[in-house]
Amino acid sequence: MVYANVKVPEGGEKIFIKDGKLQVSDNPIIPFIEGDGTGRDIWRASIRVFDAAVEKAYGGKCKVHWMEVYAGEKAFNLFNSWLPDETVQVFKDYLVGIKGPLTTPIGGGFRSLNVALRQLLDLYVCLRPIRYYKGVPSPMKRPEDVDIVVFRENTEDIYTGIEFQYGTDSNEKFKELLKKSFASEYNKIRFPETSGWGIMPISIEGTERLVRASMKWALNNHKRSVTFVHMGDIMKFTEGAFREWSYNLAKREFRNLIVTELEACVLANKEANPESSIIDNILMIYPDFGAMSIEHQNMIKQEVMDALELWISHGDGKWKNMLLVKDSLTDETFQNVLLHPRDFDVIATMNLNGDYLSDAIAAQVGGIGIAPGANINYETGHAVFEATHGTAPKYADQDKVNPGSVILSGEMMFRYMGWIEAADLIVKGMEGAIGAKTVTYDFARLTENAILLKCSEFGDAIIKNMD
Repeated sequence: MVYANVKVPEGGEKIFIKDGKLQVSDNPIIPFIEGDGTGRDIWRASIRVFDAAVEKAYGGKCKVHWMEVYAGEKAFNLFNSWLPDETVQVFKDYLVGIKGPLTTPIGGGFRSLNVALRQLLDLYVCLRPIRYYKGVPSPMKRPEDVDIVVFRENTEDIYTGIEFQYGTDSNEKFKELLKKSFASEYNKIRFPETSGWGIMPISIEGTERLVRASMKWALNNHKRSVTFVHMGDIMKFTEGAFREWSYNLAKREFRNLIVTELEACVLANKEANPESSIIDNILMIYPDFGAMSIEHQNMIKQEVMDALELWISHGDGKWKNMLLVKDSLTDETFQNVLLHPRDFDVIATMNLNGDYLSDAIAAQVGGIGIAPGANINYETGHAVFEATHGTAPKYADQDKVNPGSVILSGEMMFRYMGWIEAADLIVKGMEGAIGAKTVTYDFARLTENAILLKCSEFGDAIIKNMD
């Protein structure tokens, strides 16, 4: 295909998907957006690391053919568009790409270029693996206990951008519709006449495809647990529904591979006390059972009976080797990822919760400057790997900042492509560079006896430590 402003490199081939599996040649074409602000420095360091990892891993047999596409300030300066249609089309055509940080236009245009790309390409999973690299300065006593992968839903929740600004005609229309059609709900609003309004859609389809992806990933990577994070105790019909739909999907599609936390308790009780009755089993889990409403008691009885019916497939300890599926309230999760990070392997949650949680967990292991991310549609194969930090324009073109977020996003990209050897070399290089205390200013200022490196020099250190 011929594009107006994008030059397709010769000798490369498209990545495509066939029968649900990504097909990657030895010479894939990968589109990239270098990014705004510090993105320019970061990309120059990162692309050298990527090419070195591929060369060392495959001895010249494989090569990435990089294809620049445009978004952000560079696109606006060149084409008077923050996100040209051609850029979106290239990502659609070539499936897998990578990008640096992008500026969000001020005073108009997109609410966020990152959000726009995710929605236009239907990249419904924001995948954020967060782990500790030895030597990275951390506020935690045991940062090495953090090894958590966050599956954040990317297309729903308040990030859909359905809002009605106070003082506008659309706000008045929405307010009047709410007042007329949902009077009791309207009357719950403390100051309705001066409120802005936002809509938070959570769907069955959006929930199920996210949870399905998280479950498959956890099983394929031999993880111990998946935790559904929500505030369903307050938002019962959105986040509470997310919890219910998540469990339903897990039980329906992965029944013989998973056990819920309640089921594990029931089966363990039966193993320890084979003659115990259903009520005995319930009281071991819910000591306050007698104080509950009849409706709640009946619901719990049914859950326990359903769990006991799993004895043939899950009993006699078989459940201990299955993927544990559980849920946690958002506020409790924020505490427990700090206090008990080893209790979490994979987290599946909605858009806003995932945004908060992934950055908060990243802070435990050195901050988002070294945290990678990916936005993926597992059905179509489309994926855009990206830096998770901002553009930091005051440091632009100073060859100063940490390129780790983009470099580790590239590591994720290679792993997604099936180029495991190249991905492993990037991890090895990163561990070696940080372990030797040869780091950029953000880590050097917090590390004793550190050797301060420029952005480009940190790339060199990673390449050196691949050997």
